Amino acid sequence: MAESEYNATGVRIERALRSLTRAGQVRISGGRLSLLTSYGTEIDSAPLGAVEAHKPLFAARDRALAVLNGNRYSLTLGTRDRFLNAVEAARRPRA
Repeated sequence: MAESEYNATGVRIERALRSLTRAGQVRISGGRLSLLTSYGTEIDSAPLGAVEAHKPLFAARDRALAVLNGNRYSLTLGTRDRFLNAVEAARRPRA
């Protein structure tokens, strides 16, 4: 797996206080961020240039927020910092 690619499984994905999946998948591949259900069905996907990802101010250490196509998703990951670092690394231009 290349440095700019990322894959996390067992991710809880919520949107507007509604749980979409408790065992979803977050994937960064080919310059896109994809949110998938536990069955592999795509919830949402967007190019990394259009994605906002950050840590919420008052939340648990394993939570991150991602905005894709105008939709705000709350992600409960095992390691939030790895996800945020992977998004930043994938955005950087390659030399």
